[in-house]
Amino acid sequence: MPRLIQISDCHLCADPRARGRRGVPLRQLEAVVAAVNHERPDRVLVTGDISNDDSSASYALARRTLDALEAPWEWLPGNHDVIEPMAATRPLPAELTLGNWRILLLDTHLPGKPHGELGEAALEALARRLAADPVRPVLIAMHHPPLEVGSAWLDAIGLRHAEAFWKTLAPFTGVQAILCGHIHQAFVGRHAAGEGEIMVYGCPSTIDPFLPGSETFAVDPVARPGYRVVDLDGATLTTQVQRVDL
Repeated sequence: MPRLIQISDCHLCADPRARGRRGVPLRQLEAVVAAVNHERPDRVLVTGDISNDDSSASYALARRTLDALEAPWEWLPGNHDVIEPMAATRPLPAELTLGNWRILLLDTHLPGKPHGELGEAALEALARRLAADPVRPVLIAMHHPPLEVGSAWLDAIGLRHAEAFWKTLAPFTGVQAILCGHIHQAFVGRHAAGEGEIMVYGCPSTIDPFLPGSETFAVDPVARPGYRVVDLDGATLTTQVQRVDL
């Protein structure tokens, strides 16, 4: 069965020696890439916050590091990203195909804002894309989570007007799950949809993990960097998080 791996929130700087709160982001990303290669994925998707300093050099460093992946990889922007240098380094696709699945990549970032948004035009375009192929199962990838994750400070900077997003999805039964970044932690949520539900999965960061359930900003003192493994079997999705020793 096809295997997709999600990496998220790398926060690289132009200086490869730059430090985060709990280590060197480049070294941590390199360790995650090495671990991902052992999973033998068919595709890798990086769900935003590639850069931490808005520099072209940080995107070039990310590309060189991610090019060590032994599977094709793509990325989408997060709230820390700047579209122009990111897209100049590597294109930003809108859709991928993996097996019989469609993977739709949505851009939720707003320049200069920590929260995300999908405006009216973006939601109308999403509805057209879903209506154009109502048969195949769909996985949506985006940076900002479209529901609350249980941390007050993160919920304040999630996807604004999420109710409009869920209303857009409501007529389309093919949407099976959503992958998001931004929250730097493993997360599983669900949204009722008709007679079923759409699952929402968050991904650990390759750098500083955020403490789940925290009212204010806090780094988890014990969690390790990680990634999410997604196996697509027919119209069924199974997923798990893997952690990386440094």
